[in-house]
Amino acid sequence: MAQVPPTDSRNTYTPNTDTHFTMPEYRTLAEWEARKKQLREQILFTAGLDPMPDRPRPRAEVFGRITNNDYTIEKVLLETRPGYYLGGNLYKPVGKTGRLPAIVSPHGHWSYGRIEHSLHGSIPARCINLARQGYIVFAYDMVGYNDTLQTPHSFAGKTEQLWNFHPLGLQLWNSIRVVDWFLTMDDVDPERIGATGASGGGTQTFLLTAVDDRVKFAAPVNMISAIMQGGSPCENAPGLRVGVFNVEIGAMMAPRPLLMVSATGDWTRNTMKEEYPAIKKIYELYDRGAQVEAVQIDAPHNYNKDSREAVYKFFAKHMLKASDMTAYTEKSIRVEQPQNMLALHGRSLPGGSLTYDGLFAQWRSSSDAQMKTASAAEKRRLLKLALGVEWADDVIHQNGALARPKVKDRVPARWTPGKGSPILAVNAGNETGGGRPILAIDAFQTGSAKAPRNRGHRHFLTFNHSDDQARVQDILTALRWLGTQATGTPELVCGGQASVWCRFAAAVAPVKVNLRDSGFAFAGTDREFEEHFFVPGIQRAGGWQAALALTSH
Repeated sequence: MAQVPPTDSRNTYTPNTDTHFTMPEYRTLAEWEARKKQLREQILFTAGLDPMPDRPRPRAEVFGRITNNDYTIEKVLLETRPGYYLGGNLYKPVGKTGRLPAIVSPHGHWSYGRIEHSLHGSIPARCINLARQGYIVFAYDMVGYNDTLQTPHSFAGKTEQLWNFHPLGLQLWNSIRVVDWFLTMDDVDPERIGATGASGGGTQTFLLTAVDDRVKFAAPVNMISAIMQGGSPCENAPGLRVGVFNVEIGAMMAPRPLLMVSATGDWTRNTMKEEYPAIKKIYELYDRGAQVEAVQIDAPHNYNKDSREAVYKFFAKHMLKASDMTAYTEKSIRVEQPQNMLALHGRSLPGGSLTYDGLFAQWRSSSDAQMKTASAAEKRRLLKLALGVEWADDVIHQNGALARPKVKDRVPARWTPGKGSPILAVNAGNETGGGRPILAIDAFQTGSAKAPRNRGHRHFLTFNHSDDQARVQDILTALRWLGTQATGTPELVCGGQASVWCRFAAAVAPVKVNLRDSGFAFAGTDREFEEHFFVPGIQRAGGWQAALALTSH
């Protein structure tokens, strides 16, 4: 029989980027597909891309062509949002006709970004060799690198987090828009689009493939790991990995062809015995076990020549249908001068380009416009994603506390039976119920629920809910249990700022709730959310106005 634990798991288990995670067991394809759908929503929402922003036909300035015997290189400024430009280089083969395969190529955290050319990683070497082999390749910047300088690489304070505006979201958006751009090209085969990148570029690769099925082939290099999830702000966003880790995200590529490249000298050292078998099990649910391959290079963290050649052979096998792999070895290249590769060398961004403040203002205004036309069901869905809450299958009550057995949390609760419709009291002082059934709880980190919580590691909110998210969950957990003990519409009585928690709980609850408002002054400004109800993404989900609209009955 399930027991209420003596301590709350939300305080004792606070995972981080260096936690050793274990792949859950998925026994049926239907079970995995349901999980995949939920994960896609979670990734897109935490990236600020659910609802998806408008995607007009991409506009690109392509110029500065360098012509060699068997390939060309051009500079690119791709406008991925109005007034926001992504820099890159477009590599094309010479002498190839018809529709060609195309490769999305993010670079990773190399010192020189997309023009890095070193022993452990060369973006020009892989792009030139792929172009020679017959691919169109676009190597593009991480935010804050090379030509993409309208934001720094690391940004997003608490205000930005309320709107899910951060490097990870911008980079995922840029990758999606690169695919959009490829599909406007007459010489790109829309059924042969691949993606590859290493390190942070590997993270960009598997996040893109997780949410964009137009990418049919992928080779993320040295990043899908159970023991390290990525250390950069561009790989971490609040809520991204709550209840999930990179191996599950990487598995979302299934059943499309995937090559997992790993190294003996970094956090992918266990790939052949741990991460690869875990992802192969997902492929086997589709009866496509042969579509996932793995190779390990005896080297430190890298995208070196050996790793690149493994990728060339993988893409040739699947995208070119080649049978003789001897032709897909790396040939030497001519390294171009940086000024011949950088789109902003000797020139400025196009007129009308936005500053950081202008870009954030645009992000907020477009979010507001989307939410004004959202249906009640859509507002509720988005608020649930922001809050990270569930309506539990099972809640137990023992020895003065509630718990969800699967989660092993603990919510101090005092239950008094009675007659009539029930009351749920949260921070409500001496509320007695007047003979009605009453359940009084101490929501997370309040009253007797206060306990030490380890918040010291990096990217805490990437892996863990905020206190206010947990408080809304506790109210929903209590409502769920209350429904098994008493009939009638529950009355939710909340004191002080707990009235904000209760308003959001009522907005997403699947049962009708009567709210007794405490009169706590709250208008839903960014400052008020930061001080009284910090939930990343809450403004992106419609904020206070959405909660009011859903509880106005």
